[in-house]
Amino acid sequence: MPNQPKKIVIIGPESTGKSTLSAALAAHFGEPWVEEYARKYIQQLDRDYHFDDLLEIAKGQIQLEDVMAKQAEALLFCDTDLHVIHVWSEHKYQKTADWILEQMARRKYDLYLLTDIDIPWEEDPLREHPDPEMRTFFYHWYDRLMHTADAPVVAISGSLDERLTKSIKAIEDYLGKTAGNQ
Repeated sequence: MPNQPKKIVIIGPESTGKSTLSAALAAHFGEPWVEEYARKYIQQLDRDYHFDDLLEIAKGQIQLEDVMAKQAEALLFCDTDLHVIHVWSEHKYQKTADWILEQMARRKYDLYLLTDIDIPWEEDPLREHPDPEMRTFFYHWYDRLMHTADAPVVAISGSLDERLTKSIKAIEDYLGKTAGNQ
Protein backbone atom coordinates (compact mmCIF):
# COMPACT_ATOMS: atom_id res chain seq x y z
CA MET A 1 0.00 0.00 0.00
CA PRO A 2 1.44 3.41 -0.92
CA ASN A 3 2.22 5.91 1.79
CA GLN A 4 -0.81 7.87 2.89
CA PRO A 5 -0.42 11.65 2.73
CA LYS A 6 -0.44 13.62 5.96
CA LYS A 7 -3.91 15.14 6.20
CA ILE A 8 -4.03 18.71 7.43
CA VAL A 9 -7.46 20.10 8.24
CA ILE A 10 -8.21 23.80 8.18
CA ILE A 11 -11.15 24.21 10.54
CA GLY A 12 -13.02 27.05 12.19
CA PRO A 13 -16.17 29.16 12.08
CA GLU A 14 -17.62 30.68 8.94
CA SER A 15 -15.73 33.47 7.20
CA THR A 16 -12.36 32.84 8.84
CA GLY A 17 -10.38 32.35 5.63
CA LYS A 18 -10.39 28.53 5.56
CA SER A 19 -10.80 28.17 1.80
CA THR A 20 -8.32 30.91 1.03
CA LEU A 21 -5.79 29.40 3.44
CA SER A 22 -6.35 25.87 2.11
CA ALA A 23 -5.73 26.97 -1.47
CA ALA A 24 -2.66 29.01 -0.48
CA LEU A 25 -1.15 26.13 1.49
CA ALA A 26 -1.79 23.71 -1.37
CA ALA A 27 -0.07 26.11 -3.77
CA HIS A 28 2.86 26.68 -1.39
CA PHE A 29 3.50 22.98 -0.85
CA GLY A 30 2.54 21.90 -4.39
CA GLU A 31 -0.09 19.49 -3.08
CA PRO A 32 -3.86 19.15 -3.60
CA TRP A 33 -6.61 20.44 -1.37
CA VAL A 34 -10.12 19.22 -0.69
CA GLU A 35 -12.73 21.89 -1.16
CA GLU A 36 -15.72 22.17 1.13
CA TYR A 37 -18.30 19.87 -0.47
CA ALA A 38 -21.19 21.52 1.42
CA ARG A 39 -20.84 24.69 -0.62
CA LYS A 40 -21.32 22.90 -3.95
CA TYR A 41 -24.10 20.70 -2.58
CA ILE A 42 -26.13 23.54 -1.05
CA GLN A 43 -25.71 25.78 -4.11
CA GLN A 44 -27.41 23.17 -6.28
CA LEU A 45 -30.42 22.81 -3.96
CA ASP A 46 -33.62 24.64 -4.89
CA ARG A 47 -34.57 24.80 -1.20
CA ASP A 48 -33.03 25.26 2.24
CA TYR A 49 -30.97 22.32 3.43
CA HIS A 50 -32.49 19.80 5.86
CA PHE A 51 -31.09 17.40 8.45
CA ASP A 52 -30.88 14.55 5.91
CA ASP A 53 -28.82 16.75 3.59
CA LEU A 54 -26.05 16.88 6.19
CA LEU A 55 -25.50 13.13 5.83
CA GLU A 56 -25.27 13.50 2.05
CA ILE A 57 -22.85 16.40 2.48
CA ALA A 58 -20.73 14.31 4.85
CA LYS A 59 -20.62 11.40 2.39
CA GLY A 60 -19.69 13.77 -0.44
CA GLN A 61 -16.95 15.38 1.67
CA ILE A 62 -15.44 11.98 2.50
CA GLN A 63 -15.65 10.80 -1.10
CA LEU A 64 -13.97 13.98 -2.35
CA GLU A 65 -11.29 13.68 0.32
CA ASP A 66 -10.55 10.07 -0.67
CA VAL A 67 -10.29 11.02 -4.35
CA MET A 68 -7.95 13.93 -3.62
CA ALA A 69 -5.80 11.81 -1.27
CA LYS A 70 -4.89 9.64 -4.27
CA GLN A 71 -3.48 12.73 -6.00
CA ALA A 72 -1.38 13.78 -3.00
CA GLU A 73 2.25 12.86 -2.59
CA ALA A 74 3.00 13.91 0.99
CA LEU A 75 0.29 16.34 2.12
CA LEU A 76 -3.44 16.77 1.66
CA PHE A 77 -5.10 19.99 2.77
CA CYS A 78 -8.72 19.62 3.84
CA ASP A 79 -10.92 22.72 3.88
CA THR A 80 -13.06 21.30 6.71
CA ASP A 81 -13.81 17.81 7.96
CA LEU A 82 -16.77 16.06 9.54
CA HIS A 83 -16.35 18.00 12.79
CA VAL A 84 -17.83 21.01 10.97
CA ILE A 85 -20.87 19.05 9.81
CA HIS A 86 -21.27 17.69 13.34
CA VAL A 87 -21.23 21.21 14.83
CA TRP A 88 -23.77 22.49 12.30
CA SER A 89 -25.99 19.47 12.80
CA GLU A 90 -25.95 19.78 16.57
CA HIS A 91 -26.50 23.53 16.46
CA LYS A 92 -29.35 23.48 13.97
CA TYR A 93 -31.01 20.11 14.70
CA GLN A 94 -29.67 19.10 18.15
CA LYS A 95 -28.56 15.74 16.71
CA THR A 96 -25.98 14.23 14.36
CA ALA A 97 -26.41 11.21 12.09
CA ASP A 98 -24.75 8.08 13.51
CA TRP A 99 -22.77 7.55 10.30
CA ILE A 100 -21.14 10.97 10.69
CA LEU A 101 -20.18 10.24 14.31
CA GLU A 102 -18.79 6.81 13.31
CA GLN A 103 -16.70 8.33 10.52
CA MET A 104 -15.44 11.06 12.84
CA ALA A 105 -14.17 8.38 15.21
CA ARG A 106 -12.68 6.26 12.41
CA ARG A 107 -10.96 8.75 10.13
CA LYS A 108 -7.45 9.91 11.00
CA TYR A 109 -6.07 13.39 10.49
CA ASP A 110 -2.58 14.53 11.29
CA LEU A 111 -2.81 18.24 12.10
CA TYR A 112 -5.60 20.76 12.63
CA LEU A 113 -5.23 24.47 11.93
CA LEU A 114 -7.99 26.27 13.85
CA THR A 115 -8.78 29.62 12.22
CA ASP A 116 -9.67 32.50 14.49
CA ILE A 117 -12.51 35.00 14.05
CA ASP A 118 -10.14 38.00 14.10
CA ILE A 119 -10.66 38.84 10.43
CA PRO A 120 -13.69 40.73 9.11
CA TRP A 121 -16.85 38.85 8.20
CA GLU A 122 -17.36 38.53 4.44
CA GLU A 123 -20.95 38.36 3.31
CA ASP A 124 -21.93 35.20 1.44
CA PRO A 125 -25.45 33.85 0.83
CA LEU A 126 -24.44 30.44 2.23
CA ARG A 127 -23.18 31.82 5.54
CA GLU A 128 -25.59 31.96 8.45
CA HIS A 129 -24.07 33.64 11.52
CA PRO A 130 -22.39 37.05 10.98
CA ASP A 131 -23.18 38.20 14.53
CA PRO A 132 -19.92 38.63 16.51
CA GLU A 133 -21.36 36.77 19.51
CA MET A 134 -22.24 33.79 17.31
CA ARG A 135 -18.80 33.83 15.69
CA THR A 136 -17.27 33.71 19.17
CA PHE A 137 -19.69 30.95 20.20
CA PHE A 138 -18.68 28.78 17.24
CA TYR A 139 -14.98 29.49 17.66
CA HIS A 140 -15.12 28.28 21.27
CA TRP A 141 -17.12 25.23 20.21
CA TYR A 142 -14.47 24.27 17.63
CA ASP A 143 -11.72 24.97 20.14
CA ARG A 144 -13.32 22.63 22.71
CA LEU A 145 -13.96 20.00 20.05
CA MET A 146 -10.38 20.12 18.83
CA HIS A 147 -9.21 19.25 22.36
CA THR A 148 -10.82 15.84 21.76
CA ALA A 149 -9.14 15.37 18.36
CA ASP A 150 -6.42 12.76 18.17
CA ALA A 151 -4.04 15.18 16.44
CA PRO A 152 -2.14 18.36 17.24
CA VAL A 153 -4.08 21.61 16.94
CA VAL A 154 -2.54 24.99 16.14
CA ALA A 155 -4.55 28.21 16.48
CA ILE A 156 -4.15 30.45 13.43
CA SER A 157 -4.89 34.17 13.63
CA GLY A 158 -3.88 37.46 12.10
CA SER A 159 -4.12 38.82 8.58
CA LEU A 160 -4.35 36.39 5.68
CA ASP A 161 -0.59 36.73 5.10
CA GLU A 162 0.11 36.13 8.79
CA ARG A 163 -2.20 33.11 8.74
CA LEU A 164 -0.32 31.64 5.80
CA THR A 165 3.07 32.25 7.44
CA LYS A 166 1.93 30.77 10.78
CA SER A 167 0.35 27.78 9.02
CA ILE A 168 3.46 27.02 6.98
CA LYS A 169 5.56 27.16 10.14
CA ALA A 170 3.11 24.91 12.02
CA ILE A 171 3.17 22.37 9.17
CA GLU A 172 6.97 22.44 8.87
CA ASP A 173 7.30 22.07 12.65
CA TYR A 174 4.87 19.15 12.62
CA LEU A 175 6.68 17.46 9.72
CA GLY A 176 10.01 17.98 11.47
CA LYS A 177 8.70 16.31 14.63
CA THR A 178 7.19 13.37 12.75
CA ALA A 179 10.37 12.88 10.70
CA GLY A 180 12.34 12.67 13.93
CA ASN A 181 10.02 9.93 15.21
CA GLN A 182 10.50 7.63 12.23
